[in-house]
Amino acid sequence: SLYVANNVCSAVEYFRKMGGNVGVAGLVINKDDGTGEAQAFADKVGIPVLSAIPQHDDIRRKSANYEIVGKPGSRWASMFEELGEGVANAPPLQPNTLTHDELLDLFKGDDVGRDVVLTPASVADMMGKDHVPRETLEVVYETV
Repeated sequence: SLYVANNVCSAVEYFRKMGGNVGVAGLVINKDDGTGEAQAFADKVGIPVLSAIPQHDDIRRKSANYEIVGKPGSRWASMFEELGEGVANAPPLQPNTLTHDELLDLFKGDDVGRDVVLTPASVADMMGKDHVPRETLEVVYETV
């Protein structure tokens, strides 16, 4: 998820501040749905997309059957060859980290419930309409 990818960027930033020599090579978009959200994330944090593996039924079936999807000479071979080369040659980068709001801004408002107003649950919501209130055994301390 992009939330996890953002946490990885945050961890890289943290470990660099602690003196570590870490970085991010790039992002692999798995099951790319074509929305462009993952690409927009990569652009915002300053890392390249190493590969965008499509959300395709053939890949899903092969994965579910434990078949090698990128077998040499197969339909998907060149995509995985390019991914391997990209990972091998990518320099470690120091990505930016997005705030929670910046991350949500990558998505359509309807998808993340941006305009939803949360209301607290009532007693009836939590206990059902047939709930009968009972007195509690509350301890009251007198002031001294």
